[in-house]
Amino acid sequence: MEHLTNPTGALSTDIREVMEKAKDYTRLSKASNTAKSYRGDWKDFTAWCEARALSPLPAEPQTVALYLADLAERRKTSTLQRRLSAISQAHQSAGYDSPTNAHLVRTVWAGIRRAKGMYQEGKAPILVEDLRQIAETLPDTLTGKRDRALLLVGFAGGFRRSELVSVDVGDVQTVPRGIVIHLRRSKTDPEGRGEKVGLPRGTRPGTCPVRAMEDWLRAAEITEGPVFRPINRHGRVRNRRLTDRSVALIVKKAVAAIGLDPKEFSGHSLRAGIATSAAMAGKDERAIMKQTRHKSAQMVRRYIRDGELFNENAASDIGL
Repeated sequence: MEHLTNPTGALSTDIREVMEKAKDYTRLSKASNTAKSYRGDWKDFTAWCEARALSPLPAEPQTVALYLADLAERRKTSTLQRRLSAISQAHQSAGYDSPTNAHLVRTVWAGIRRAKGMYQEGKAPILVEDLRQIAETLPDTLTGKRDRALLLVGFAGGFRRSELVSVDVGDVQTVPRGIVIHLRRSKTDPEGRGEKVGLPRGTRPGTCPVRAMEDWLRAAEITEGPVFRPINRHGRVRNRRLTDRSVALIVKKAVAAIGLDPKEFSGHSLRAGIATSAAMAGKDERAIMKQTRHKSAQMVRRYIRDGELFNENAASDIGL
């Protein structure tokens, strides 16, 4: 291994460059949103430790256990779960054993989960009925056409916000039964193998995702590059893509226009909406997972349960 160092024992330039490349690939191993959340969680943990003169890296199991106990009354279990993941990732990346695996931490975490429960209060789904009302309220302007296309395509395709804003014109293929959107990369496809999502033509002109996208592209004169773009105050379409945060803002504005509380909705409401609406329409789990591209059936089954609450309900039609 003598070729790794120079005569002074320092790492050679070549090895340092390789190590930097390795760090870059490590950063890319996590989706950008996930990495951003982890950074925020790790920053919170280090600030907590510094305020108490405790070491965050490496952290003692007792430190992590105290941190969890201190936050338990103020944070959701889902937030605490993510904080644990961030602490574990930081230690592993630095070459330390993760303190989150210690018996003390696991015992405290189990107690918190038992006391608080693991139910996660998600954002409300946008249902088909909501989309019909929204489509009627949107103006026939350039912004209205874009928002209609974004909402209908996002809903029908079960897209995540990041997936929706990543679509380029070249990723869209028109076929007799609708359009096919080729996702180059997604959260569940970090290696970029690509996935195809089919959007069938709607039975109603006002809520057909295919017609809405075609109307938007034609009105905006977009023939290449990003499909969904910002529009400036002068009504001009910008030559760049929307951010995933913009999707959430468009969703909130749309639901507010039909009298719903925007605080209860987010960009994820479109993805949750197709899963819930499909379950209400009697679609099976396999079909829903195929469209939403969920890898785990656990979350999809939650949507199905919510969507089937009134299907064959024992309290229905019994004379009440």
